[in-house]
Amino acid sequence: MTKKLTEGNPAKLILFFTLPLIGGNIFQQLYGFVDTLIVGRFLGVEALAAVGCTGCIMFLTVGFVIGLSSGLSIFTGQRFGAKDYEGVHHSAVACLVLGLLVGAVLAIAGYIFSRDILIFMDTPPEILEGAVDFISIVCAGIPITVVFMLEANLIRALGDSRGPTYILATALCINIIVEPIFLLVFKWGIPGAAYGILVSQFIGGIIVVTYIYKRVPYLRIRRRDWQYLNWDFMKKHMVIALPMAFQTSIIALGTIIVQMALNRLGPVAVAAFAAAQKVETIALMPMMSFGIAMAAYTAQNYGANKYARIKRGVNQCIIMSGAFSIAVGIFNVFFGSEFMELFVGAEEQEVIELGHVYLVTTSACYLVLALLFIYRNTLQGLGQSFVPTFAGIMELVMRAIVGLCFVDTLGFWGATIASPAAWFGSCIPLAIAYYYTLRRMKKKIHQIKREREKEIF
Repeated sequence: MTKKLTEGNPAKLILFFTLPLIGGNIFQQLYGFVDTLIVGRFLGVEALAAVGCTGCIMFLTVGFVIGLSSGLSIFTGQRFGAKDYEGVHHSAVACLVLGLLVGAVLAIAGYIFSRDILIFMDTPPEILEGAVDFISIVCAGIPITVVFMLEANLIRALGDSRGPTYILATALCINIIVEPIFLLVFKWGIPGAAYGILVSQFIGGIIVVTYIYKRVPYLRIRRRDWQYLNWDFMKKHMVIALPMAFQTSIIALGTIIVQMALNRLGPVAVAAFAAAQKVETIALMPMMSFGIAMAAYTAQNYGANKYARIKRGVNQCIIMSGAFSIAVGIFNVFFGSEFMELFVGAEEQEVIELGHVYLVTTSACYLVLALLFIYRNTLQGLGQSFVPTFAGIMELVMRAIVGLCFVDTLGFWGATIASPAAWFGSCIPLAIAYYYTLRRMKKKIHQIKREREKEIF
């Protein structure tokens, strides 16, 4: 079920690789969507605010896992592009060991310190206990999330984006079934939402491992692969993966600062921000998916030394993702309020109106975000880590400035400009780094041509 992204029309390859990714990422985000929907409608706005205010902590911990697993899989994709299939097998072992080690540390730290972090964030007292119940359970289950996310990313790195999509869809269906049972039948309240996530991901992890052993032979872990598990080999993975993971966490720190400022505005503002972000997250999945596709596409072509194809693929991806970003921005402006009613009910007009302010503000800047995803993932596919990490720091700085300087003076609208400011601050260094790298790749192309000409003559 693997697919080479080093041959054929780049636009067609990227598009058909992206389409299942869009479905897969939407299904992944639907975990949060379903949680918010069920909690908001059945447990009330206060419970919605309790779950919603943990979003930045989930971004900090689970986001670290997602960044780590994506980074680990890039090395695997480069080996596949270079046709080093033994290297792919060895890489699969290293990725699993490294992922589980990091996941265990995150699980322990998240479970122990979740309450302290929420208190530090000035979480309103009336929603604190519910927030602690939810996030501590999610953090304790991070190793389950690691296996689920990592194995899915490894499959994508080998060019198969359909398999993980079907698996994510299956896991989501399980979540939709078990979570209402935990909340409404067992009366577990907010913890039931967290248990629903973990149960569905645990079953999804079993399915994805089974899929690998039946359909993706290059990722099967064999007994002899363990002998290649040494520090130098794992270091090659971590050089790419850790900066990507820290980059996500750095960005998350910025969202924590904004959330702290937002918490001072009260539960209504927190609920509005949470509901609007859920709507936006689903809308942004195609842009994010184009970016993920570029990471896999770039990694394989870089491993195959096909540098000209990388530039061509990026240009064609900008056109496709850019057009979508404009369209979805217009859609959110006109129809975003209707989707927010799903979370809180039509009677919560104050929540809906504030959420619509958020969507109008951010929708105007979606094109910048589309470029950000493409440039960042392309650089990461090339194995570069410094500039994407620096871009993450820029996101942190911009969100911190907004959170500390504008929310108290401008109120809720001040919080809505945090994301656009972060996107602009991050996209500028990424664009500069990409076009600088493009010039370097042109020199490599000319060098390869000269070497081939010498061989001919």
